Amino acid sequence: MSNSKTASQTRGIRFTVIGVVVFMLVIIAGFVNRIGQPRVMSAAEMQANGAFLLQTPRDIGDFELIDHRGQPFVPATLEGQWSLLFFGFTYCPDICPTTMAFLDQFMQQLEGTEVADTQVIMVSVDPARDSVEQLASYVPFFNPEFIGVTGEFLDIHRFATALNTPFRKVPGQGEDYLVDHSANVVLINPRGDYHAFFKAPLDLAQMKVTYRSIRVLWDR
Repeated sequence: MSNSKTASQTRGIRFTVIGVVVFMLVIIAGFVNRIGQPRVMSAAEMQANGAFLLQTPRDIGDFELIDHRGQPFVPATLEGQWSLLFFGFTYCPDICPTTMAFLDQFMQQLEGTEVADTQVIMVSVDPARDSVEQLASYVPFFNPEFIGVTGEFLDIHRFATALNTPFRKVPGQGEDYLVDHSANVVLINPRGDYHAFFKAPLDLAQMKVTYRSIRVLWDR
């Protein structure tokens, strides 16, 4: 009887210890998971780090442009994934190649689904010179997955206006003219709406943490 009672007590103690260990492992796993999750930043924190969210994402309307592969660039192109849009041109001497190289670095910093559902698009503000062929020789140089977009001037202008990214040709420079344009990067959400923009000058660490925070907020 005594041996049976002792065995029963031993089993009880063993089960208790196992239960405590399992409970502790669950707590630790939850803590580690929370540590691994991107921290959700406030709007003020995001602005301090160069990311400006629209209070209500904006429908940018209809548009019909063409990409560097000769494929239509339409609202459906922006749906189902996050899109980073930069307005530039291939004859740009400094800001554009610097920004395109930065965006390539940024994409290399992303992980897992972040890479899979993020696309980078350069929209030309110089459609007179930036033909499909010209973009095809320029944009993939920075990253073969990047998309170059051109079209009729008025269509480009309307598209840029919808995204608050004005541009204008610098007068008095003949055929070797430059185009003044914003160096901000526009963020389009998976519904195809104007969601936010990253203000120049861009910082890799700041843009990475704010982009992740925006995505976490979207998934809630």
